[in-house]
Amino acid sequence: MDDPSLVKRLSLEEATAFARQQCLAHGASEAVAQALANATVSAQAHGMQGVGFAHLPDYLSGFTTGRIARAVEPIITHVAPAMIRCDAQRGIAQLGFDQAFASFCATAKQQGITLFAQHNAFTCGELGYYTRRLAGEGLVGLAFTNGPPLLTVSGQSRPMYSTNPIAFAAPSADGRNVLIDQASSATAYVNLLRAAEAGEAIPAGWAVDAQGNETLSAREALNGTLLAFGGSRGANIALMVEVLAGCVTGANWSLDAPDFRAGDGSPGSGLLVIAIAPRLLDERFEIRLAEQMTRLAAMGIYHPGKAKEEAYASAMREGICLPLALLEQLGRTSLDECHVA
Repeated sequence: MDDPSLVKRLSLEEATAFARQQCLAHGASEAVAQALANATVSAQAHGMQGVGFAHLPDYLSGFTTGRIARAVEPIITHVAPAMIRCDAQRGIAQLGFDQAFASFCATAKQQGITLFAQHNAFTCGELGYYTRRLAGEGLVGLAFTNGPPLLTVSGQSRPMYSTNPIAFAAPSADGRNVLIDQASSATAYVNLLRAAEAGEAIPAGWAVDAQGNETLSAREALNGTLLAFGGSRGANIALMVEVLAGCVTGANWSLDAPDFRAGDGSPGSGLLVIAIAPRLLDERFEIRLAEQMTRLAAMGIYHPGKAKEEAYASAMREGICLPLALLEQLGRTSLDECHVA
């Protein structure tokens, strides 16, 4: 449990206002600031701290250095009846999706399926944020994204792919939606960062060092690269995601994506989101899913998304706790960098 003297509790509204203010202080437009604040708080409230407020400094630094265009409007084009293309114009990934969301959902409900393909963006943050919102509209969602290279495959030491995650969400009649968000790597990059900062060992199979040798040292792994989960099977999934998020969308291949934490180049990441209207195929879809998940739970099968939804329900009631050190870092960064920018 967090030490009350080292954290500050904020309501979701207060947290959103704080995140928005930090973005505005770094030159973000109102639309960019609001979109990023909403995504940051949603990730934090659903228990995904690594892509919540702990990730916000990466965006603020990106605004300052030019890795993220601070005030651009994404270019959204309906290239086919059920296909939306978005050029993020070096901006954040969330804004283009926000602006296309109403049309995206309406098209899926009318056509049965639709696709959102975005390129030229910063990394997308919590990938489950996109599919979770679709489930809230009664749609089944699938999402894929790539970014700078962080993951290698057996026999290689050079990173070839990003963590290349997949997210899935499906609405259930009892409100307990099925939510899956997982990387192609053996672990998420934020877990490696956390272990390195704490000086902790990492499990075998997570990463290799700079020479391509498997390591248990998180700090050595930061100079090396992550491994795919499940060996060649995980590598195949990473490649599939790379084709969908990097090639279908017209985004950078991970091998060509600049670092999202250094320099002034945008990673030019891709995001592919698919929405399906299951009720057009089976009006009882949500009822059947609820019944099936109840049956699986009785057999001891874990319900993916349960912990996230419980965390969010708690955050709605009680707010979220943020480390004072992080709040002070954000405030200090805001003051220091704002005068320079």
